[in-house]
Amino acid sequence: MDDKEFERQADSALARLNRKLGAAGDNFGFESDFNAGALTIEFDEPPGRFVVSPNSPVKQIWVSALTRSFKLHWDDTRQEFVLPETGQALDAVIEEAIGKHTGEQVKL
Repeated sequence: MDDKEFERQADSALARLNRKLGAAGDNFGFESDFNAGALTIEFDEPPGRFVVSPNSPVKQIWVSALTRSFKLHWDDTRQEFVLPETGQALDAVIEEAIGKHTGEQVKL
């Protein structure tokens, strides 16, 4: 994957995730903001902040959440960013992280 394709896929994945988060935010007590290529998820109770951003030099999407960093790679077969350790797609990683943070089962 070249740099332009990575940027296109990453931007598309984050914009799609932001739309899903916007629809779920009121139900689970968080707000999302997609600005300057990075997506932030802010929680009031309990307080917290997750950051989802592309890392162009290594062609990964990085998620900083729950005092961890998750590094997702592009999977050509699935046509999505995937966490290699678990096989979870980006949406599933975020659902699980929000669920652990809020103590509720989250479906985006």
